[in-house]
Amino acid sequence: MRSRSYDPDLTPPWKRPATPAPEVAAERDLVVEEVSTGFCGAVVRCEKTAEGPTVTLEDRFGKHRVFPMAPRGFLLEGRVVTLVRPSAAAPAAGPRLTASGSLAVPGARARVARAGRIYVEGRHDAELVERVWGDDLRVEGVVVEYLDGVDDLPAIVASFAPGPDARLGVLVDHLVPGSKESRIAAEVTGEHVLVAGHPYIDVWEAVKPSSLGIPAWPAVPRGQDWKTGVCRALGWPENTGAAWQRILGAVHSYKDLQPELLGRVEELIDFVTAPG
Repeated sequence: MRSRSYDPDLTPPWKRPATPAPEVAAERDLVVEEVSTGFCGAVVRCEKTAEGPTVTLEDRFGKHRVFPMAPRGFLLEGRVVTLVRPSAAAPAAGPRLTASGSLAVPGARARVARAGRIYVEGRHDAELVERVWGDDLRVEGVVVEYLDGVDDLPAIVASFAPGPDARLGVLVDHLVPGSKESRIAAEVTGEHVLVAGHPYIDVWEAVKPSSLGIPAWPAVPRGQDWKTGVCRALGWPENTGAAWQRILGAVHSYKDLQPELLGRVEELIDFVTAPG
């Protein structure tokens, strides 16, 4: 009988630095395993950071984790590989979609602004709406402005003087029964004014935790500043401006947002753009 020969080196293959690992483009939906943690998931996105390129993986439960694209850092079908950022490819054939999921209008220019407006509660809300619905709003000629606080809403509505050809839509945070926000919304809602809101304390919570690679938004005890408490609970630097940029950077399309926000913004756009 022919004798079998065995490799005397029992070191796992991913720990053998002398063996060159093939480079594999981290294309979306490629399934790999990160060698040091055993986390297995499909590629969601690649990003360039100050520390180097990273890849976000999504496991079968929808959990996201971000890993550096280190040499020999992943297993592909049991083989050690080095993930690299995919090269820019030509756009796929077929209609292009906007970040909101709408059909893009090729070569469309921004429409002259309508008299109607959408107000949102805060700069972060405005930036998030622009991130996802910006293309749609420019085509429709809808301008988004932000309130410094919901307490100013009655005066803004009175000054705006809404009418059939100048409808006013307002997006409010934490619009739940019995809240201060709900009482103010009831004061100003009318035929030409629509106040819609999501149930979250702040628009940060409208971003899906999975898109940020966290298990859930933390519960912050009453009496604490909510945003500072979130940063503290997640182990982020207590810099809310930097935290927001981190959150906004994780939003690439409507898929990264909770449906409670998506429906309300779409409702406001439809209201403001409806024929008078």
